Amino acid sequence: MHFISLRDAAVRGKRVLLREDFNVPMKDGAIADETRITAALPTLRWLHEQGARTVILSHLGRPDGKPNPKYSLAPIAPRLAELLGTPVTFVADCVGDAAVSASEGLPDGGFALFENVRFHPGEEANDPAFARELARSGDLYVNDAFGTAHRAHASTAGVATDLPSYAGFLMEAELSALARLTSDPAHPYVCAIGGAKVTDKVGVFENLVAKVDAFVIGGGMANTFLAAQGIAVGRSLRDPDLGPAKRIIELAGERAVSLHLPTDAVVADAFDADDTARTVALPDVGDGMILDIGPQTARAYAAVLRAAKTIVFNGPMGVYEKTAYQNGTRVVGEAIAEATQHGATSVVGGGDAAAAAHVLGFAGAMTHVSTGGGATLEFLEGKTLPGVAALER
Repeated sequence: MHFISLRDAAVRGKRVLLREDFNVPMKDGAIADETRITAALPTLRWLHEQGARTVILSHLGRPDGKPNPKYSLAPIAPRLAELLGTPVTFVADCVGDAAVSASEGLPDGGFALFENVRFHPGEEANDPAFARELARSGDLYVNDAFGTAHRAHASTAGVATDLPSYAGFLMEAELSALARLTSDPAHPYVCAIGGAKVTDKVGVFENLVAKVDAFVIGGGMANTFLAAQGIAVGRSLRDPDLGPAKRIIELAGERAVSLHLPTDAVVADAFDADDTARTVALPDVGDGMILDIGPQTARAYAAVLRAAKTIVFNGPMGVYEKTAYQNGTRVVGEAIAEATQHGATSVVGGGDAAAAAHVLGFAGAMTHVSTGGGATLEFLEGKTLPGVAALER
């Protein structure tokens, strides 16, 4: 990947059009989780110290190309000002003469947060005319929004054709960390992968099977792999089509890649019947639902992970949101943390994996926790990310 870092930009007195990913969870009009905001602070603080006049672009939610107060970025401005220790002006639109005037009126080191770019249909359509309108508020463009890099939108790709373009520090850190998983990784290399469906991550399996030494598999997708091998999984969540799992099993065999599957599981009579949770040896699931890997499986997975030198954690082992089904993900996370402490590179792919790492307290022990969801997944699938390609261009 060849792009120019923000560190190489002369920004003093310049209007920096900065794309961040402030698509944060909101509850009752307040920020419910500010992880993505705090992840952007190194870039924002550097721009402040260097005397840039920073215009921040972001989206929030899916307002379908028209203004919607529910998806306004207005509540983020005061919190951002608190975190930065300097005023952040909120501007009620991201294009138009008022937006351009606001950008021109910023002092050196100042900040403006423009309203949700998705309030305009031209954003998701990557309309060149809309991109040019955005570009009127900047002298140069910085993309720091890795979480949206898989979208070819006006503020993530289109505007890069109109202004000199740079990668922000978060974007740079994400790409550097993820590149370590795909370019000459140290071995043994293990992918701990979970989530609901095999079909959601077929591309990850197909790309990483040529690179890893082993997969340890949990979550709903483990049920699909078990079923593909003729093991009864009761009423557990699994893909109706077992074809993709069978192909992955075959491909792993051809590549001599180990596929580790559960030998025991935590099952319950129903998803909301936590009082019936119990550990069973497979295939003794009966009519139950598998909701976590069992303790024997967790110990086996942990042993594989502790011996690894490169690890990607790409999905929880069970329904970690419920106390009764957290053990598998916790044990796996602790094993990854231990391997990291002894020199392994560990990357948590965003989305549910990152959420689980934060909830269960092992995020801080990882080499890198990605802020991307779909972007991380597509990177691991080997796909070109439009937001990154625009910077390379």
